[in-house]
Amino acid sequence: MTEDMTIRQPSRTAGEAEILLFALDRSRATFAWKSGGLDATALNRRFPPSEMTLGGLIKHLALVEDSRTAGDLTGQPIGEPWAGIDFAADPEWEWHSAADDTPDELYGLWHDAVRRSRAAWADVLADGGVDRPSVREGWSPNLRRVLIDVHDEYARHVGHADLFREAVDGVVGEDPPR
Repeated sequence: MTEDMTIRQPSRTAGEAEILLFALDRSRATFAWKSGGLDATALNRRFPPSEMTLGGLIKHLALVEDSRTAGDLTGQPIGEPWAGIDFAADPEWEWHSAADDTPDELYGLWHDAVRRSRAAWADVLADGGVDRPSVREGWSPNLRRVLIDVHDEYARHVGHADLFREAVDGVVGEDPPR
């Protein structure tokens, strides 16, 4: 996940959308750093009393990226591996099923979801900006709210990843090494 650790500073005259996307990408980069380069044992390590693992965090954030992209940006059905999952029957599926995935599968899943999300954000923001409503049926927040919600999800879980990674191998710090 090293290619996702580059923090690209926005221009000095950046507008709102560029600043919000910068904040999200900075959180993504920090998450990539804190969860990257680990083997299956490290990714599956639990940190009691929580049942969370770094592998579960990776898979969860991949699902967040894909579900928000499909539900709020493109309106397209969510793709695999999510399409065939009955989340009503197993709402924690991504958390526990991550133990069945290899590190390469988990990192690839997250990387691909981020790539799809970045492409969708570029498309929708080029066609109306953050004031435009999302395509979500029913309650339809504007894209500003959607972008902030995705960033908030990362902010919450980057904190978990920070603590978990320190416990795994002592890696500490605020931003990825440059």
